[in-house]
Amino acid sequence: MRYEGDIYRPPGEWKSYLLQTTVGCSHNTCTFCRMYRGKRFHIRPLPDILEDIRMAKACYGDLRRVFLCDGDAIIMKTEELLSILDALYDAFPSLEKVTTYAGPLSTLSKTPEELKTLQKAGLTRAYLGVESGSDALLHAVKKGADARQMLEAGIRLREAGFDLWVMVILGLAGPGEAGRRHILDTAAMINEMRPRHLSALTLTLYPGTDLYQEWRAGRFQAATARDTLREARLLIEKLEVDPLHFTCDHASNYVPLKGGLPEDRAYFLSRLDQALESGTGMRPEWSQIGRAHV
Repeated sequence: MRYEGDIYRPPGEWKSYLLQTTVGCSHNTCTFCRMYRGKRFHIRPLPDILEDIRMAKACYGDLRRVFLCDGDAIIMKTEELLSILDALYDAFPSLEKVTTYAGPLSTLSKTPEELKTLQKAGLTRAYLGVESGSDALLHAVKKGADARQMLEAGIRLREAGFDLWVMVILGLAGPGEAGRRHILDTAAMINEMRPRHLSALTLTLYPGTDLYQEWRAGRFQAATARDTLREARLLIEKLEVDPLHFTCDHASNYVPLKGGLPEDRAYFLSRLDQALESGTGMRPEWSQIGRAHV
């Protein structure tokens, strides 16, 4: 149980043992992200990872959930991932799921058969940072994959049997028509990809990121709280995936929402309408972690 640098996990993995298989992110140039900027990406040696599993066994005895970090464990060789999965399920009799972030290009580097083999071996859930369905916006934020590649990665993961959890970012395009187009393209992609889970976060401008520098220089206009609420409303209106577990309750979000679509659509829209009309149910600006660093 040895870690290099800061460790990140999705909110839903708060009960999971965090096993660091890679250090940093294989892409690590997204203009909005600061998570792995201080790390040089590399894959940890397999013997070190297996030793960490033995250490976790000695410390915890048994585990139900494991999350493979850092940013893109799916990039590892398939045979190494299979060795890790075998060791985990051998060590922990009660283990129910092993999950990971999945980069779009790393996912596409594996054949559909490899992905199916990993899923059958117990890699049960993949988190895919889609961010936007807009090809132009993905290029602008240097995501490293275009809309076609992002869609294909998500479909491959779903068809391989993964419990697919997608993340998108409200406010990523800024206000006005650009924001509206971003949401319409994103909803269209999600409807075609058909993940089981969708989380909508709100853009946070962090010092040290390229997008923060663009904002400070006046070259990027940040969306307001009301802009992002309108985006959330439009997204919920346009989503057609059934069933869809939908969350918008990250610390970055102004109005926390969590439930299922389509059954909770009317409730979500009502909450957002109340916030837009009177501010009811909105988190105060000071609670928005990292919202504005001046």
